Amino acid sequence: MKLLHPSSLAATIDAVNEALFVGKQIPPAERARTAAWIAGRQGKRGSYANMFAPTPRDFAGGIRVFTGEAVRSNAATAHILGEEASRALILLGVGKAEVRTALSHATAGMLARLRESESAGMSSRGFYCCAMCSCALWRHLGVGGLSGAEARLRGGVKILRTHRSGEGRWRRFPFYYTLLSLTELDLLAARRELRYAAPACE
Repeated sequence: MKLLHPSSLAATIDAVNEALFVGKQIPPAERARTAAWIAGRQGKRGSYANMFAPTPRDFAGGIRVFTGEAVRSNAATAHILGEEASRALILLGVGKAEVRTALSHATAGMLARLRESESAGMSSRGFYCCAMCSCALWRHLGVGGLSGAEARLRGGVKILRTHRSGEGRWRRFPFYYTLLSLTELDLLAARRELRYAAPACE
């Protein structure tokens, strides 16, 4: 099983997400090798909030999230991949010191951005930057990343509800990436949004 794609953080994260989503067994050596490579991208040029930097190929060619929706800007590319890479490292569970240290630095950087944005009134608790970026944040929070997960997730899903279009979808929010994010949250409010979206999935 090949998870690591050295020319693309996006492709590497997609491979990790696919393996975890379908329940594939990841050999320990591949798990460790992939985690070490992701960790090595922490704080590099192009990283968002000192998280994990996309590669030049990611910036040049653009990326799509795991559910296929296109990411429209370099800033969103860097932020979303940073959140997804942090999530991947948590789920890969490699305990090497360099991996833990990189994740700790990335967490501190993103938490500082969140707190700054919230305290300045630039974003509501649980919503950050844009709808797609918020879904990436929820996925990171949903596996125990960052801090204040429950309050931020409740706040985020509350905001999502206000964007219902009335047809099983939401304004602004990417439909499939939002659905994926909601399925990973153990919140009654998230389950209510999934029930709301059910007719659009038929």
